[in-house]
Amino acid sequence: MLTIDALLGSGAPPVVAILRGIRPDEAVTIAEALVDAGVRMIEVPLNSPDPFASIAAIQAKFGDVALIGAGTVLAVDRVDELALTGARLLVTPNTVPAVIARGVEHGMEVMPGFVTPTEALAAVAAGAHRLKLFPAFAFSPAYVQAIREVLPAHTAIWAVGGVSAANARAWLNGGAEGVALGSAIYRPGDSAAIVAEKARTVLTALQ
Repeated sequence: MLTIDALLGSGAPPVVAILRGIRPDEAVTIAEALVDAGVRMIEVPLNSPDPFASIAAIQAKFGDVALIGAGTVLAVDRVDELALTGARLLVTPNTVPAVIARGVEHGMEVMPGFVTPTEALAAVAAGAHRLKLFPAFAFSPAYVQAIREVLPAHTAIWAVGGVSAANARAWLNGGAEGVALGSAIYRPGDSAAIVAEKARTVLTALQ
């Protein structure tokens, strides 16, 4: 069973590719381009067309080599739907303790969104070990350092929102464990070749 700790420990890049707007008919092809480029964490936001079909297809094809899951998870019942696909990455834009706790119950890798110290500590209390600073573009790497001062030592922060090849390294240098990228890796309509090139550009910037 893949975990973020295991992936990072094996040298996988600390990058989640966000495929917002992807369609089921293109999901596997785009995911293949990402995996071939070296990406090992892929998220399909639930406000994409028929997202669970895309997640299930990607999980079936690449779930043994990459951590697959859903983003924009807003309710507990959606966590249960995600569990049925076999995918295990659960990402939210906000801090909802019940959603976090259900993901933990399912043994998922949970990454809830936060902005304030209050939200961050509420997420940790609900069982999260990794947090998503969102939208990161409204802050700076210095904010990550400040938040980490009040969090349990084992808690990691990922920067999401406005992250690109140009600033991804700055977030890691500032104390973020990883980053997640949306349009910097995938926009609806992008071909597999374009996605692969974008992903390679981001991964090169992180080296």
